[in-house]
Amino acid sequence: MDHEKGTFGALSTSFQAELEPQYADLLLFACCLISGLMDSTIYSGRKISNSFSDYIADLGTFEAYNTFVSMQTGNTIFVGLGASSQNLRPYGWARSLTSIGSFILGSFLFAQLHRWLGARRRGSLMLSFLLQACLILLTAALVQGGAISSTLDGKLSKKVPPWDQEVPIVLLSIQSAGQIVASRALGFNEIPTVVITSLLCDLMSDPKLFLLRNEKRDRRIIAFVLTLVGAIIGGWVTKTTGAISPVLWLTAGIKGLLALAWAFWKAK
Repeated sequence: MDHEKGTFGALSTSFQAELEPQYADLLLFACCLISGLMDSTIYSGRKISNSFSDYIADLGTFEAYNTFVSMQTGNTIFVGLGASSQNLRPYGWARSLTSIGSFILGSFLFAQLHRWLGARRRGSLMLSFLLQACLILLTAALVQGGAISSTLDGKLSKKVPPWDQEVPIVLLSIQSAGQIVASRALGFNEIPTVVITSLLCDLMSDPKLFLLRNEKRDRRIIAFVLTLVGAIIGGWVTKTTGAISPVLWLTAGIKGLLALAWAFWKAK
């Protein structure tokens, strides 16, 4: 009994330990890669055609959801275009609005999690990334199993899209919010993981931009490059496989590894 109490006490102490943020930017860089992978895949992936005639027939057919789940600036513009009836995608503004609302909700929930459990405690970081991984896993399973459609009609079509497509947008947008909340909790504001515009502005506004040693500049550059690389990889994987689930499984695996990494991270 004493041994069990000792083990439980040791685990409790470990989970409550505040972690050393040094080198935690390496894990946030992986989140930047995930954002690129996720948004390029969820936004637009074309079906594979077996022949030229099939390709012509499928020109108006897209897979994925024609919206972003990480970068909400583009979604805001899509909502604005929808309000003026210039968004040609059927109900594209509704998907974008769903993503914005879900991202806001996710930001609130993950912020509360870090506030309640401790911003940099092992338990809060592990739970945050585990929840993010689970949300992606659930989405991948629903899409892979065919429970949710991953096909959109042509962008010029006025047909109402399947509303079950709101589900993956909600789940993935909520988990994306967990990344930026974690970056703030760890004190790496220069790596928001889901935003590029402000990152580039801060990069070029840095008075120490051309100094040989500048960690914040280096982090911003790496974050931008990895987001771009992720977008390229996501585009090619979707084009090659003709499906969005492979990228979802991949990103879920990466998030799971990040959650595991916090379990062994050095405490202060």
